[in-house]
Amino acid sequence: MALEITCSEESFKNRCTSPGTNSDSPTAPMKRTTPHKSNPSLHKLVCASLLILFLLLKVSFFLAFIIFFEKCSQLPDKKNMTKEMIHTTLECVKNNLAITEKVWSCCPKNWKSFNSKCYFISTESRSWSESQKNCSGMQAHLLVINTKEEQDFIIQNLSKDSAYFVGLSDPEGQRHWQWVDQTPYNDSATFWHPKEPSDPNNRCVIVNYPRSRGKWGWNDVYCDNAQRSVCEMTKIYL
Repeated sequence: MALEITCSEESFKNRCTSPGTNSDSPTAPMKRTTPHKSNPSLHKLVCASLLILFLLLKVSFFLAFIIFFEKCSQLPDKKNMTKEMIHTTLECVKNNLAITEKVWSCCPKNWKSFNSKCYFISTESRSWSESQKNCSGMQAHLLVINTKEEQDFIIQNLSKDSAYFVGLSDPEGQRHWQWVDQTPYNDSATFWHPKEPSDPNNRCVIVNYPRSRGKWGWNDVYCDNAQRSVCEMTKIYL
């Protein structure tokens, strides 16, 4: 016969009876658990610590921002910084103080010196606009020829097997020639090859040495043609 168990619930006590057991025997007392009581002082201490940590982080961030701002404000002007980085080495000669108050006149290393100018002869081929941009990056501009003496000096330093862009162009194709430094175009100080300029579509100028002509001179060409170039800048006086 299956064993039957019945349970009855009384206040704060449980008693189970079954056949063959003593209903009056006490059951094992129930274990009572006491809920954990939080410590208010500990809670306040943790909150205060977090608040102090937050304030310290905020102050540190504010100080870091001030230091960063001061350092940025002390950086040199970008234009001047570029100039210093480009011309880190100069070659100088002592001046006659009767002519100028400056003691030394200087050109960047590997540039040619003539009168009050410095010249850089590029061996890389670029379009006219790219050549001018390259010169501008060195705080210079494409060559401007004002006298026969300057023309003669320049051609002595060029290769006869190459052509070189100068800073003369006709932007509108109307034969209104313009120098890049705004120097007025002077017909009496030009060195065109015979029958040049010859094509209104050729709006830029090179100096070259055609073997058929046997001498240096100017020729108009397409501005997008890749040629070597000559850059020019005023000497640096110290």
